[in-house]
Amino acid sequence: MRFFCKFAQPDLNHHFHQILDQTKMAKRASKSTKSKAKSPKDKYSKETFLGWYETALRVRRFEERALVEYGKQNIRGFCHVYIGQEAIAAALTTAITPDDAIVTAYRQHGVALARGLTSRSCMAELFGKYTGCVKGKGGSMHFFSKEHRYFGGNGIVGAQIPIGTGIGFAEKYRETNNISVTMFGDGAARQGALYESFNMAMNWKLPVLYIVENNGYAMGTSVARTSNVLDIHQVGEAFGMPHGEVDGMDTMKVHEAIKEAADHIRAGNGPYFLEIKTYRYKGHSVSDPAKYRTREELNSYRERDPVKSLEKTILDGKIASEDEIKAIKTKIKEEVEDSVKFALESPLPPVEELWTDNYVQEDYPFIKD
Repeated sequence: MRFFCKFAQPDLNHHFHQILDQTKMAKRASKSTKSKAKSPKDKYSKETFLGWYETALRVRRFEERALVEYGKQNIRGFCHVYIGQEAIAAALTTAITPDDAIVTAYRQHGVALARGLTSRSCMAELFGKYTGCVKGKGGSMHFFSKEHRYFGGNGIVGAQIPIGTGIGFAEKYRETNNISVTMFGDGAARQGALYESFNMAMNWKLPVLYIVENNGYAMGTSVARTSNVLDIHQVGEAFGMPHGEVDGMDTMKVHEAIKEAADHIRAGNGPYFLEIKTYRYKGHSVSDPAKYRTREELNSYRERDPVKSLEKTILDGKIASEDEIKAIKTKIKEEVEDSVKFALESPLPPVEELWTDNYVQEDYPFIKD
């Protein structure tokens, strides 16, 4: 469900999501009287629901264990976990095709796992091991997999926006039916590279799905303190770019919004800008105590936990049994344990790897001895 609203500047002591949620609840209530929605069981198969649940739970348990291993100093450097945003990762598994490209920011473990990178290869990369998805040379912020059409994991805020736009240009040039899913956070929405990319993408009608994962805080500063435009998707208006927003705590709604946007793009209509309003439970990174928000605010989002909500939908709707849910939980627990064991036992990259996977142009005219 998507709609467009304009609000007066809110009290900065209240998170803007709370204002938006109240408005959405009122609109949903009025719409529900007009038509009776299908039950989830009627809309999607059991396999789809269990696939969503398995992906969301895999991301949650992987990230929780990553925090534990960071505390043990098995993981070093920066680490930004995806806890709270799992509905987006789960929805990506069904809303786009394996041939579509994905490029995202540095809070990216969950997206990589959803894309098909194994828990082993991802955990080993966090440990800086040679068996990691980029041989231990990328770390938390720089996963990459050509096989899975996954182009990072980019550490510079907003850097992936022109990269994703360029991938979209390549797909159009090659006359494929693929799209470039270009994901970024709310902080990156203020980068100049976004405006340049949006302009080019609309001018050339490139097949790019721009997704802003709006978790409310650009590092530690709320959107309400940094932007007069609280509905970030409205930035698309300046370029004539179709745009919309969706509740990022609900896997089904995120799937539907991404699928609708992807279909729009594949029909040859050019780019689409989708804002997914979500929430991260942890700080910006492991070093962030997140004292800029209240416990009440955090708890209000925990009540809408995407993993627990999905499990409740499955059980309440009799889509699958408790035994089937328990089997998935056991599988994921063993998988994550195995990934840590694999990472611990894997070797570090050999010194010779310093000289591999580097871009070299043999006839570069400006090299001086």
